[in-house]
Amino acid sequence: MVGKIRQKGNSMKKGYWIGRIDVHNSDGYQEYVAQNAAVFAKYGAKFLVRGGKHEAVEGVSRSRNVVIEFENYETALACYRSPEYTRLVQIRSPHATNDLIIIEGYDGPQPV
Repeated sequence: MVGKIRQKGNSMKKGYWIGRIDVHNSDGYQEYVAQNAAVFAKYGAKFLVRGGKHEAVEGVSRSRNVVIEFENYETALACYRSPEYTRLVQIRSPHATNDLIIIEGYDGPQPV
């Protein structure tokens, strides 16, 4: 039925990284990619989007986009703030321009 709202259960809200990246030096960026799997595994991260075809229908885009899911918002923040990931940011930074937000998922009513 149009206009009805479906209520989800009281599950914990997930956390997400939404990243937009322009890679300027592919060879240098590969070191970051090669080392990030261990950090992401430690924090239970799951890639929902990793590159892929996209179209910017509003605003400005970058050449690469990622969405990474975490168990919750706090875990998403902890991963980014960890010493392991801080080191990876230093590896990545000279080779890419990156915009990243960490956001709490929505677990409220949904249209049906």
